Amino acid sequence: MRADIPETSKGEQYHIGLKPGDIPPYVLLPGDPKRSDLIASIWDESEFVADKRQFRTFKGKYKGVELAVTSTGIGPSAVEIALVELIRIGAHTFIRVGSTGSLWREVEVGDVVISYAAARLEGTSSKYAPPYYPAISDLKVTLALMQAAETLGVKYHLGITASSDSFYVGQERPVFGGFLPRGYKGFIKELKDLNVTNFEMEMATLFVLASIFGVRAGGVCAVFANRETNEFEKKGEKEAGMVASEAVKILSEWDESGIDVLKDVSLRGNLRWLRHVKR
Repeated sequence: MRADIPETSKGEQYHIGLKPGDIPPYVLLPGDPKRSDLIASIWDESEFVADKRQFRTFKGKYKGVELAVTSTGIGPSAVEIALVELIRIGAHTFIRVGSTGSLWREVEVGDVVISYAAARLEGTSSKYAPPYYPAISDLKVTLALMQAAETLGVKYHLGITASSDSFYVGQERPVFGGFLPRGYKGFIKELKDLNVTNFEMEMATLFVLASIFGVRAGGVCAVFANRETNEFEKKGEKEAGMVASEAVKILSEWDESGIDVLKDVSLRGNLRWLRHVKR
């Protein structure tokens, strides 16, 4: 195994414990390793593949389509590791299935948020691209996520996500007697003024790296927290996993048909997403 490319002679990756051929090319990326089990339970068939560090992987079938799930743990640097190694073994389509905190009263706990772009408030993506490089989702993946949510009747919101590598002060959560650096006092209001929908920690890194390396990425998060109402409840996790799995089925159908969905969808259909953007 080489120090600059830590993989075995068969291509098994050092962190995720997977090699080419182990999993299909469509991969869901939850943070929590237990969410890998939850998502796999949604599918018609599932098989445990690997569990190394925080990277817990299953493969299986959902409505006849082969797919996989690999958890990434917490934070953008963990997403970097997972994404690089998954691309090395042949994966090409990624959907983050995360949890998030809403900045708006009407984006309620238990809803899901589909991210079409992310504010780069983390440091990992800056190792790959300068600040002016955008963090944007793949349009086809985003359209598939929207269609999946509508098909399944899951309440969703489309918006810009703020990806912070700090869970506490970086998301304006005071610690230890109210400690909060001056630069983060009023930060949520600033983000709302910029029409940002939600906080999470990984989406920006995923989008930047996927764009650079020519793979597809999108994201859907269950709303666990509402920063306006100060509610917190672990809710909507299964729904987010269902939306992501259904989106893979839709993407696979589009890929196999060979049609360019961006050209074949009517202008009216393409613009329907506007009513879901948080205003």
